[in-house]
Amino acid sequence: MASDTGKLTVLRIKAAKAGKHFDGGGLFLHVTGVGRYWRMKYRHSGKEKLLALGVFPEVNLSEARQRRDAARAQLRDGNDPGVAKRERKITLTEVAANTFAAIAEEWLKKQKPRMAAATLEKARWTLDDLVLPWIGNRPIAEIDPPEMLKLLQRIEERGAHETAHRTKQRCGQIFRYAIATHRATRDPTADLRGALTPAKVTHRAAVTDPAKVGELLRAIDGYTGSFVVRSALKLAPLVFARPGELRQAEWSEIDLDGALWRIPAGKMKMREEHTVPLPPQAVAVLRELQPLTGNGQFVFPSERSRQRPMSDGTVNAALRRMGFDKDTMTGHGFRAMASTRLNEMGWSPDVIERQLAHAERNKVRAAYNRAQYMNERKRMMQAWADYLDGLRADGKVVAIGRKSVTR
Repeated sequence: MASDTGKLTVLRIKAAKAGKHFDGGGLFLHVTGVGRYWRMKYRHSGKEKLLALGVFPEVNLSEARQRRDAARAQLRDGNDPGVAKRERKITLTEVAANTFAAIAEEWLKKQKPRMAAATLEKARWTLDDLVLPWIGNRPIAEIDPPEMLKLLQRIEERGAHETAHRTKQRCGQIFRYAIATHRATRDPTADLRGALTPAKVTHRAAVTDPAKVGELLRAIDGYTGSFVVRSALKLAPLVFARPGELRQAEWSEIDLDGALWRIPAGKMKMREEHTVPLPPQAVAVLRELQPLTGNGQFVFPSERSRQRPMSDGTVNAALRRMGFDKDTMTGHGFRAMASTRLNEMGWSPDVIERQLAHAERNKVRAAYNRAQYMNERKRMMQAWADYLDGLRADGKVVAIGRKSVTR
């Protein structure tokens, strides 16, 4: 191959044929059939080595000379520029793998088996819309408290104070995961305690006054909309499951003869299978609905497609149609209704909490409770259904397990 030792110029570079064309100080242009490559010959520790400096024309002559001079400066300091380049490349690779976005995605995958689908979807939305556009490409170990505060204040400026607090909590979980996996040394959100505007605590609207409960039940009985929706409204106070669990109920989960509804772990917020005892009143609602939807997958299918459950706003929309605004009653309010009244009536808080499928912090106690409380939960659910019948009939005295209750 041809070679030369004269100083290079732009014209000589463009006209250069295959071979090595030297510029001085070890720098040369290697022309091949596929491209023109800048290279530098140097010696370190008695060995001749070669350093890649880029490709022409992306790297022009002036920049190639600057890179050569920088490499020669490293040599004068006793360093091998080739080793330094490899170490720099490794560092950049590690930084790319340890950005907030990369670790957040890794954390989300870890949470998928234990987090309800709706919760996972909310977490992803929070990250994609509120966090990643600003700190997603930042190395997680370099994110500091002022940077996080600026991000959260941007959310606060919209008046979304509760969202800002939840975003801080979610980011804190990701930082702690990074610490546990040796990608960070501290959680910057921990230093922001008291820095955000306190979020106003809002309770889910629910009817709990017995007289008002009776009015609500009679309104449901008189609902003139879809039969499927009316059935969902009638079942909701009897089982007080979460709205998402109710609307996604499948016939395969329900044993009408055994009077049980077994909700799979994948549909539960706490990712544990949950069994709901069905009093005769609930079984009657389901048997009446079965001829209409029993041949399909979902107990309460969408009006638009039997292959999908009804939407999450359907029950709330029906309540609004009946005259119960969002500050009075919601689909989630049936849980608060049952919890409030049953606690006031003297039922064991442990039994109520287990029926609500709230998490038990102690795993040994949780396993015990699941078995221990089933019989009492069946009695409670039957007594609750009978109590609702009494309120629907305008407040007759009804035995509710441990005591007689009047409206």
